[in-house]
Amino acid sequence: MTGANIKPIHVIGGGLAGSESAWAAARVGVPVVLHEMRPNRKTAAHQTQALAELVCSNSMRSDDATTNAVGLLHEEMRAAGSLIMACADKTAVPAGGALAVDRDGFAKAVTSAIEAEELISINRAEVAGIPPAEWDSVIVATGPLTSPSLADAIDKLTGEDSLAFYDAIAPIVYKDSIDFDIAWMQSRYDKGGPAGDLAAYVNCPMNESQYNTFIDALVLAETTEFKKWENSTPYFEGCLPIEVMAARGQKTLSFGPMKPVGLTDPRTSKRAHAVVQLRQDNALGTLYNMVGFQTKMKHGEQTRILRTIPGLENARFARLGGIHRNTFLNSPRLLDRKLRLKTAPRLRFAGQITGVEGYVESAAIGLLAGHFAAAERKGVEVLVPPPTSSHGALLNHITGGHITGRSEAATFQPMNANFGLFPELTERTEKGRPIKGKARRESYCKRGAADFNSWLASIPTQSASQIR
Repeated sequence: MTGANIKPIHVIGGGLAGSESAWAAARVGVPVVLHEMRPNRKTAAHQTQALAELVCSNSMRSDDATTNAVGLLHEEMRAAGSLIMACADKTAVPAGGALAVDRDGFAKAVTSAIEAEELISINRAEVAGIPPAEWDSVIVATGPLTSPSLADAIDKLTGEDSLAFYDAIAPIVYKDSIDFDIAWMQSRYDKGGPAGDLAAYVNCPMNESQYNTFIDALVLAETTEFKKWENSTPYFEGCLPIEVMAARGQKTLSFGPMKPVGLTDPRTSKRAHAVVQLRQDNALGTLYNMVGFQTKMKHGEQTRILRTIPGLENARFARLGGIHRNTFLNSPRLLDRKLRLKTAPRLRFAGQITGVEGYVESAAIGLLAGHFAAAERKGVEVLVPPPTSSHGALLNHITGGHITGRSEAATFQPMNANFGLFPELTERTEKGRPIKGKARRESYCKRGAADFNSWLASIPTQSASQIR
Protein backbone atom coordinates (compact mmCIF):
# COMPACT_ATOMS: atom_id res chain seq x y z
CA MET A 1 0.00 0.00 0.00
CA THR A 2 1.21 3.52 -0.79
CA GLY A 3 0.21 6.93 0.45
CA ALA A 4 -1.98 7.48 -2.60
CA ASN A 5 -4.43 4.72 -1.68
CA ILE A 6 -4.35 4.87 2.14
CA LYS A 7 -6.92 6.94 4.02
CA PRO A 8 -5.26 9.70 6.05
CA ILE A 9 -4.80 9.72 9.78
CA HIS A 10 -6.08 12.92 11.40
CA VAL A 11 -3.81 14.42 14.07
CA ILE A 12 -5.34 17.17 16.20
CA GLY A 13 -2.75 19.54 17.67
CA GLY A 14 0.51 20.82 16.22
CA GLY A 15 2.63 20.77 19.37
CA LEU A 16 5.56 18.44 20.00
CA ALA A 17 3.41 15.30 20.30
CA GLY A 18 1.22 16.11 17.30
CA SER A 19 4.16 17.00 15.08
CA GLU A 20 5.96 13.82 16.11
CA SER A 21 2.85 11.69 15.50
CA ALA A 22 2.37 13.15 12.03
CA TRP A 23 6.04 12.68 11.15
CA ALA A 24 6.15 9.09 12.41
CA ALA A 25 3.14 8.11 10.31
CA ALA A 26 4.32 9.93 7.18
CA ARG A 27 7.76 8.32 7.39
CA VAL A 28 6.17 4.89 6.87
CA GLY A 29 4.05 6.03 3.94
CA VAL A 30 0.76 6.92 5.65
CA PRO A 31 -0.82 10.31 4.78
CA VAL A 32 -1.71 12.67 7.62
CA VAL A 33 -3.92 15.72 8.06
CA LEU A 34 -2.47 17.79 10.89
CA HIS A 35 -5.04 20.12 12.47
CA GLU A 36 -3.65 23.14 14.34
CA MET A 37 -6.04 25.87 15.49
CA ARG A 38 -3.42 28.60 15.85
CA PRO A 39 -3.35 31.41 14.74
CA ASN A 40 -7.12 31.40 14.22
CA ARG A 41 -7.66 30.56 17.88
CA LYS A 42 -5.00 31.40 20.44
CA THR A 43 -4.12 29.66 23.71
CA ALA A 44 -3.26 31.10 27.11
CA ALA A 45 0.48 30.45 26.65
CA HIS A 46 1.48 30.30 22.96
CA GLN A 47 2.79 33.42 21.26
CA THR A 48 3.28 32.30 17.63
CA GLN A 49 1.65 30.08 15.03
CA ALA A 50 4.72 27.85 14.69
CA LEU A 51 4.38 24.13 15.22
CA ALA A 52 6.08 22.69 18.32
CA GLU A 53 6.39 26.11 19.99
CA LEU A 54 8.04 25.82 23.41
CA VAL A 55 6.02 27.79 25.95
CA CYS A 56 8.06 27.10 29.08
CA SER A 57 11.74 26.11 29.34
CA ASN A 58 13.94 25.66 26.26
CA SER A 59 15.60 22.59 27.81
CA MET A 60 15.04 18.96 26.82
CA ARG A 61 16.92 18.13 30.04
CA SER A 62 19.74 15.58 30.41
CA ASP A 63 21.30 14.21 27.23
CA ASP A 64 23.25 11.53 29.11
CA ALA A 65 22.12 8.23 27.59
CA THR A 66 24.37 6.13 29.84
CA THR A 67 23.05 6.98 33.31
CA ASN A 68 19.84 9.01 32.89
CA ALA A 69 16.29 7.91 31.96
CA VAL A 70 15.62 11.12 30.02
CA GLY A 71 18.93 10.83 28.16
CA LEU A 72 18.01 7.24 27.31
CA LEU A 73 14.69 8.49 25.97
CA HIS A 74 16.59 10.95 23.75
CA GLU A 75 18.64 8.12 22.25
CA GLU A 76 15.62 5.89 21.75
CA MET A 77 13.84 8.70 19.92
CA ARG A 78 16.86 9.39 17.74
CA ALA A 79 17.02 5.69 16.85
CA ALA A 80 13.33 5.81 15.90
CA GLY A 81 13.83 8.76 13.52
CA SER A 82 12.30 11.40 15.80
CA LEU A 83 11.62 14.76 14.18
CA ILE A 84 11.69 16.52 17.55
CA MET A 85 15.12 15.18 18.45
CA ALA A 86 16.57 15.89 14.99
CA CYS A 87 15.40 19.51 15.19
CA ALA A 88 16.61 19.82 18.79
CA ASP A 89 20.08 18.57 17.82
CA LYS A 90 20.08 20.95 14.85
CA THR A 91 19.27 24.01 17.01
CA ALA A 92 21.13 23.10 20.23
CA VAL A 93 22.59 25.86 22.40
CA PRO A 94 25.13 25.48 25.24
CA ALA A 95 23.55 23.95 28.36
CA GLY A 96 26.18 21.84 30.10
CA GLY A 97 25.07 18.20 30.22
CA ALA A 98 21.56 19.09 29.08
CA LEU A 99 20.14 19.45 25.58
CA ALA A 100 18.69 22.95 25.24
CA VAL A 101 17.58 24.66 22.05
CA ASP A 102 17.12 28.03 20.43
CA ARG A 103 13.35 28.03 20.96
CA ASP A 104 12.48 30.05 17.83
CA GLY A 105 14.94 28.16 15.64
CA PHE A 106 13.63 24.84 16.96
CA ALA A 107 9.98 25.65 16.21
CA LYS A 108 10.90 26.94 12.75
CA ALA A 109 12.85 23.74 12.00
CA VAL A 110 9.91 21.53 13.01
CA THR A 111 7.45 23.67 11.06
CA SER A 112 9.62 23.65 7.93
CA ALA A 113 10.03 19.86 8.07
CA ILE A 114 6.30 19.26 8.45
CA GLU A 115 5.42 21.74 5.70
CA ALA A 116 7.91 20.10 3.34
CA GLU A 117 6.60 16.56 3.91
CA GLU A 118 4.37 15.64 0.95
CA LEU A 119 2.31 13.16 2.96
CA ILE A 120 1.35 15.76 5.60
CA SER A 121 -1.21 18.50 4.98
CA ILE A 122 -1.84 21.19 7.60
CA ASN A 123 -5.34 22.44 8.35
CA ARG A 124 -5.30 25.69 10.34
CA ALA A 125 -8.70 25.40 11.98
CA GLU A 126 -10.03 24.41 15.37
CA VAL A 127 -11.54 20.98 15.86
CA ALA A 128 -14.20 22.13 18.30
CA GLY A 129 -15.69 18.78 19.25
CA ILE A 130 -15.44 15.03 18.76
CA PRO A 131 -14.27 14.49 15.14
CA PRO A 132 -16.81 13.28 12.58
CA ALA A 133 -17.33 9.54 12.18
CA GLU A 134 -15.63 9.48 8.76
CA TRP A 135 -12.37 10.30 10.53
CA ASP A 136 -11.84 6.68 11.46
CA SER A 137 -8.28 7.12 12.78
CA VAL A 138 -7.63 10.16 14.93
CA ILE A 139 -4.77 11.12 17.26
CA VAL A 140 -5.74 13.81 19.77
CA ALA A 141 -2.50 15.57 20.73
CA THR A 142 -3.91 18.89 21.89
CA GLY A 143 -1.70 19.01 24.94
CA PRO A 144 -2.37 20.63 28.29
CA LEU A 145 -3.99 23.66 26.63
CA THR A 146 -6.79 21.78 24.87
CA SER A 147 -9.50 24.22 23.73
CA PRO A 148 -12.47 24.35 26.12
CA SER A 149 -14.95 23.11 23.52
CA LEU A 150 -12.89 20.02 22.67
CA ALA A 151 -12.11 19.37 26.34
CA ASP A 152 -15.82 19.51 27.18
CA ALA A 153 -16.59 17.11 24.34
CA ILE A 154 -13.95 14.66 25.59
CA ASP A 155 -15.34 14.87 29.13
CA LYS A 156 -18.84 14.04 27.88
CA LEU A 157 -17.57 11.19 25.73
CA THR A 158 -15.48 9.57 28.45
CA GLY A 159 -17.76 10.23 31.38
CA GLU A 160 -14.68 11.26 33.33
CA ASP A 161 -13.69 14.70 34.54
CA SER A 162 -10.16 15.40 33.32
CA LEU A 163 -7.66 15.83 36.11
CA ALA A 164 -5.79 19.10 36.11
CA PHE A 165 -2.72 20.87 37.48
CA TYR A 166 -1.03 24.23 37.08
CA ASP A 167 2.16 24.78 35.11
CA ALA A 168 4.28 27.89 35.58
CA ILE A 169 6.64 29.66 33.16
CA ALA A 170 10.09 31.03 34.06
CA PRO A 171 11.25 34.59 33.19
CA ILE A 172 13.75 35.28 30.38
CA VAL A 173 16.49 37.91 30.80
CA TYR A 174 18.52 39.87 28.23
CA LYS A 175 22.14 38.80 28.71
CA ASP A 176 23.52 42.30 28.20
CA SER A 177 21.60 43.45 31.28
CA ILE A 178 23.37 40.96 33.58
CA ASP A 179 26.22 42.34 35.72
CA PHE A 180 29.22 40.08 35.06
CA ASP A 181 31.25 41.86 37.71
CA ILE A 182 29.14 39.69 40.02
CA ALA A 183 27.87 36.80 37.88
CA TRP A 184 30.09 34.27 36.09
CA MET A 185 29.80 31.56 33.45
CA GLN A 186 30.13 27.91 34.51
CA SER A 187 28.32 24.61 34.05
CA ARG A 188 27.71 22.57 37.18
CA TYR A 189 30.79 20.39 37.83
CA ASP A 190 32.21 21.93 34.61
CA LYS A 191 30.28 19.31 32.69
CA GLY A 192 30.05 19.63 28.91
CA GLY A 193 27.01 18.71 26.85
CA PRO A 194 25.61 18.40 23.31
CA ALA A 195 26.68 21.92 22.37
CA GLY A 196 30.17 21.33 23.77
CA ASP A 197 30.45 24.28 26.18
CA LEU A 198 31.89 23.71 29.66
CA ALA A 199 30.68 27.12 30.84
CA ALA A 200 27.11 27.19 29.62
CA TYR A 201 25.25 28.79 32.54
CA VAL A 202 25.22 32.27 34.04
CA ASN A 203 25.58 31.97 37.82
CA CYS A 204 24.42 34.65 40.27
CA PRO A 205 25.72 33.99 43.82
CA MET A 206 24.01 34.75 47.13
CA ASN A 207 25.44 34.75 50.61
CA GLU A 208 23.28 33.46 53.46
CA SER A 209 21.89 36.88 54.40
CA GLN A 210 20.96 37.71 50.78
CA TYR A 211 19.36 34.29 50.36
CA ASN A 212 17.24 34.60 53.52
CA THR A 213 16.07 38.08 52.52
CA PHE A 214 15.17 36.78 49.05
CA ILE A 215 13.17 33.85 50.48
CA ASP A 216 11.29 36.18 52.84
CA ALA A 217 10.36 38.39 49.87
CA LEU A 218 9.11 35.43 47.86
CA VAL A 219 6.88 34.24 50.70
CA LEU A 220 5.30 37.68 51.02
CA ALA A 221 5.03 38.36 47.26
CA GLU A 222 1.69 39.24 45.70
CA THR A 223 0.67 36.43 43.35
CA THR A 224 -1.87 35.82 40.61
CA GLU A 225 -5.25 34.94 42.04
CA PHE A 226 -7.06 31.83 40.93
CA LYS A 227 -10.66 31.75 39.83
CA LYS A 228 -12.98 30.21 42.40
CA TRP A 229 -13.44 27.01 40.39
CA GLU A 230 -9.66 26.61 40.04
CA ASN A 231 -8.77 26.68 43.74
CA SER A 232 -8.63 22.91 44.17
CA THR A 233 -6.38 22.28 41.14
CA PRO A 234 -3.01 20.89 42.26
CA TYR A 235 0.42 21.90 41.04
CA PHE A 236 2.64 19.40 39.28
CA GLU A 237 5.44 18.68 41.76
CA GLY A 238 8.12 18.79 39.07
CA CYS A 239 7.32 22.37 38.09
CA LEU A 240 6.42 24.24 41.28
CA PRO A 241 6.47 28.07 41.34
CA ILE A 242 9.44 29.37 43.29
CA GLU A 243 7.22 31.14 45.81
CA VAL A 244 5.39 27.87 46.53
CA MET A 245 8.74 26.14 47.11
CA ALA A 246 9.88 29.02 49.33
CA ALA A 247 6.75 28.68 51.46
CA ARG A 248 7.62 25.03 52.15
CA GLY A 249 10.71 25.98 54.13
CA GLN A 250 13.60 28.43 54.26
CA LYS A 251 16.09 25.92 52.83
CA THR A 252 13.88 24.35 50.14
CA LEU A 253 15.21 26.42 47.21
CA SER A 254 18.83 26.03 48.32
CA PHE A 255 18.39 22.28 47.89
CA GLY A 256 16.43 22.75 44.65
CA PRO A 257 16.95 25.15 41.73
CA MET A 258 19.26 27.39 43.81
CA LYS A 259 21.60 24.63 45.02
CA PRO A 260 25.25 25.79 44.86
CA VAL A 261 26.94 22.38 44.53
CA GLY A 262 29.37 21.94 41.65
CA LEU A 263 29.87 25.70 41.25
CA THR A 264 32.78 27.85 42.43
CA ASP A 265 32.71 31.64 42.44
CA PRO A 266 35.97 32.63 40.64
CA ARG A 267 36.25 35.82 42.71
CA THR A 268 36.26 34.03 46.07
CA SER A 269 37.32 30.51 44.98
CA LYS A 270 34.54 29.29 47.25
CA ARG A 271 31.04 27.92 46.90
CA ALA A 272 28.27 30.43 47.48
CA HIS A 273 25.43 29.78 49.94
CA ALA A 274 22.98 29.68 47.00
CA VAL A 275 23.16 30.29 43.25
CA VAL A 276 20.59 31.42 40.70
CA GLN A 277 21.37 29.89 37.29
CA LEU A 278 20.34 31.18 33.87
CA ARG A 279 20.53 29.06 30.72
CA GLN A 280 20.97 30.26 27.12
CA ASP A 281 17.59 30.52 25.40
CA ASN A 282 18.44 31.42 21.80
CA ALA A 283 21.21 30.69 19.29
CA LEU A 284 22.50 34.28 19.36
CA GLY A 285 23.13 33.99 23.09
CA THR A 286 21.27 37.23 23.80
CA LEU A 287 18.51 35.70 25.95
CA TYR A 288 18.86 33.60 29.10
CA ASN A 289 16.06 31.96 31.08
CA MET A 290 16.07 31.59 34.84
CA VAL A 291 16.44 27.88 35.56
CA GLY A 292 13.72 26.48 37.81
CA PHE A 293 12.24 29.95 38.41
CA GLN A 294 8.66 29.25 37.37
CA THR A 295 6.43 31.76 39.09
CA LYS A 296 2.88 33.00 39.56
CA MET A 297 3.96 36.32 41.07
CA LYS A 298 2.36 39.40 39.55
CA HIS A 299 4.59 41.06 36.98
CA GLY A 300 5.40 44.08 39.15
CA GLU A 301 6.45 41.82 42.00
CA GLN A 302 8.62 39.75 39.67
CA THR A 303 10.68 42.70 38.48
CA ARG A 304 11.01 44.08 42.03
CA ILE A 305 12.06 40.83 43.70
CA LEU A 306 14.14 39.29 40.91
CA ARG A 307 16.23 42.46 40.66
CA THR A 308 17.38 41.87 44.23
CA ILE A 309 19.38 38.87 42.97
CA PRO A 310 23.10 39.78 42.82
CA GLY A 311 24.00 40.38 39.18
CA LEU A 312 20.41 41.03 38.12
CA GLU A 313 19.97 44.45 39.74
CA ASN A 314 19.49 46.05 36.30
CA ALA A 315 17.98 43.05 34.54
CA ARG A 316 15.74 43.62 31.54
CA PHE A 317 13.17 40.91 30.94
CA ALA A 318 12.26 39.66 27.48
CA ARG A 319 9.45 37.68 29.10
CA LEU A 320 8.18 37.57 32.65
CA GLY A 321 6.91 34.41 34.29
CA GLY A 322 3.33 33.26 34.17
CA ILE A 323 1.01 30.43 35.00
CA HIS A 324 -1.56 28.43 33.08
CA ARG A 325 -3.90 25.55 33.79
CA ASN A 326 -2.95 22.18 32.30
CA THR A 327 -5.34 19.28 31.90
CA PHE A 328 -4.73 15.59 31.45
CA LEU A 329 -6.77 12.41 31.16
CA ASN A 330 -7.16 9.67 33.71
CA SER A 331 -5.35 7.53 31.16
CA PRO A 332 -5.05 4.27 33.14
CA ARG A 333 -8.83 4.12 33.24
CA LEU A 334 -9.55 5.45 29.75
CA LEU A 335 -6.81 4.27 27.37
CA ASP A 336 -5.71 0.85 26.15
CA ARG A 337 -2.11 -0.24 25.63
CA LYS A 338 -1.97 1.38 22.18
CA LEU A 339 -3.29 4.71 23.42
CA ARG A 340 -6.81 4.16 22.06
CA LEU A 341 -9.85 5.35 23.97
CA LYS A 342 -11.41 2.13 25.22
CA THR A 343 -14.96 3.30 24.52
CA ALA A 344 -14.14 4.79 21.11
CA PRO A 345 -10.99 3.11 19.70
CA ARG A 346 -10.89 5.25 16.55
CA LEU A 347 -9.59 7.96 18.88
CA ARG A 348 -6.03 7.83 20.17
CA PHE A 349 -4.44 10.29 22.56
CA ALA A 350 -0.81 11.42 22.63
CA GLY A 351 1.44 13.82 24.46
CA GLN A 352 0.99 15.66 27.73
CA ILE A 353 -2.78 15.22 27.77
CA THR A 354 -2.15 11.52 28.46
CA GLY A 355 -0.32 12.23 31.72
CA VAL A 356 3.34 12.40 30.82
CA GLU A 357 5.26 15.48 31.85
CA GLY A 358 8.02 17.11 29.83
CA TYR A 359 8.80 18.00 26.24
CA VAL A 360 10.55 14.80 25.22
CA GLU A 361 8.11 12.60 27.12
CA SER A 362 5.22 14.23 25.26
CA ALA A 363 6.97 13.84 21.91
CA ALA A 364 7.85 10.21 22.70
CA ILE A 365 4.21 9.30 23.30
CA GLY A 366 3.37 11.14 20.07
CA LEU A 367 5.96 9.02 18.27
CA LEU A 368 4.36 5.83 19.61
CA ALA A 369 0.84 6.97 18.73
CA GLY A 370 1.97 7.74 15.17
CA HIS A 371 3.53 4.30 14.78
CA PHE A 372 0.53 2.51 16.29
CA ALA A 373 -1.94 4.38 14.06
CA ALA A 374 0.19 3.93 10.91
CA ALA A 375 0.60 0.19 11.54
CA GLU A 376 -3.13 -0.18 12.05
CA ARG A 377 -3.77 1.68 8.77
CA LYS A 378 -1.42 -0.69 6.92
CA GLY A 379 -2.79 -3.81 8.57
CA VAL A 380 0.48 -4.55 10.36
CA GLU A 381 0.63 -5.77 13.93
CA VAL A 382 2.99 -3.77 16.14
CA LEU A 383 3.73 -4.75 19.71
CA VAL A 384 4.16 -2.13 22.42
CA PRO A 385 7.77 -1.29 23.33
CA PRO A 386 9.26 -3.24 26.24
CA PRO A 387 8.80 -1.70 29.72
CA THR A 388 12.57 -1.86 30.19
CA SER A 389 12.91 1.00 27.68
CA SER A 390 12.09 4.62 28.46
CA HIS A 391 9.28 4.61 25.90
CA GLY A 392 7.82 1.40 27.31
CA ALA A 393 8.11 2.56 30.92
CA LEU A 394 6.21 5.78 30.14
CA LEU A 395 3.56 3.90 28.18
CA ASN A 396 3.21 1.44 31.04
CA HIS A 397 2.74 4.31 33.49
CA ILE A 398 -0.02 6.07 31.57
CA THR A 399 -1.94 2.98 30.51
CA GLY A 400 -2.34 1.41 33.91
CA GLY A 401 0.81 -0.38 34.92
CA HIS A 402 -0.11 -3.59 33.15
CA ILE A 403 3.39 -5.00 33.64
CA THR A 404 4.90 -3.41 36.72
CA GLY A 405 1.59 -2.60 38.40
CA ARG A 406 2.83 0.82 39.50
CA SER A 407 0.16 3.10 38.09
CA GLU A 408 -3.38 3.16 39.44
CA ALA A 409 -6.26 5.23 38.13
CA ALA A 410 -7.29 6.44 41.58
CA THR A 411 -3.94 8.11 42.26
CA PHE A 412 -2.71 8.82 38.73
CA GLN A 413 -0.47 11.88 38.33
CA PRO A 414 1.77 13.18 35.49
CA MET A 415 5.25 11.70 35.42
CA ASN A 416 8.62 12.43 33.84
CA ALA A 417 10.81 9.61 32.56
CA ASN A 418 12.62 8.12 35.56
CA PHE A 419 14.07 4.77 36.58
CA GLY A 420 11.34 4.33 39.19
CA LEU A 421 9.02 3.43 36.32
CA PHE A 422 11.33 0.67 35.05
CA PRO A 423 11.14 -3.02 36.03
CA GLU A 424 13.73 -3.91 38.65
CA LEU A 425 17.15 -5.09 37.55
CA THR A 426 18.05 -8.74 38.02
CA GLU A 427 21.81 -8.06 38.14
CA ARG A 428 23.60 -8.55 41.43
CA THR A 429 27.02 -7.84 42.84
CA GLU A 430 29.53 -10.65 43.47
CA LYS A 431 28.07 -10.85 46.98
CA GLY A 432 24.57 -11.27 45.60
CA ARG A 433 23.37 -7.79 46.52
CA PRO A 434 21.49 -5.41 44.21
CA ILE A 435 23.80 -3.07 42.31
CA LYS A 436 23.56 0.58 43.28
CA GLY A 437 24.54 4.08 42.23
CA LYS A 438 26.07 4.78 38.85
CA ALA A 439 26.43 1.09 37.99
CA ARG A 440 22.68 0.63 38.56
CA ARG A 441 21.81 3.56 36.30
CA GLU A 442 24.21 2.33 33.63
CA SER A 443 22.57 -1.10 33.71
CA TYR A 444 19.11 0.39 33.32
CA CYS A 445 20.30 2.35 30.26
CA LYS A 446 22.21 -0.52 28.67
CA ARG A 447 19.27 -2.89 29.06
CA GLY A 448 16.76 -0.29 27.89
CA ALA A 449 18.69 0.66 24.75
CA ALA A 450 19.18 -2.96 23.70
CA ASP A 451 15.53 -3.89 24.28
CA PHE A 452 14.22 -0.78 22.50
CA ASN A 453 16.40 -1.41 19.45
CA SER A 454 15.04 -4.97 19.26
CA TRP A 455 11.50 -3.61 19.37
CA LEU A 456 12.34 -0.97 16.77
CA ALA A 457 13.39 -3.66 14.32
CA SER A 458 9.84 -5.08 14.49
CA ILE A 459 7.92 -1.96 13.40
CA PRO A 460 7.08 -1.11 9.75
CA THR A 461 10.03 -0.16 7.52
CA GLN A 462 10.69 3.53 7.56
CA SER A 463 10.46 5.53 4.36
CA ALA A 464 13.12 7.86 3.00
CA SER A 465 11.48 11.01 4.44
CA GLN A 466 14.15 13.33 5.77
CA ILE A 467 14.26 16.72 7.43
CA ARG A 468 14.76 19.34 4.77
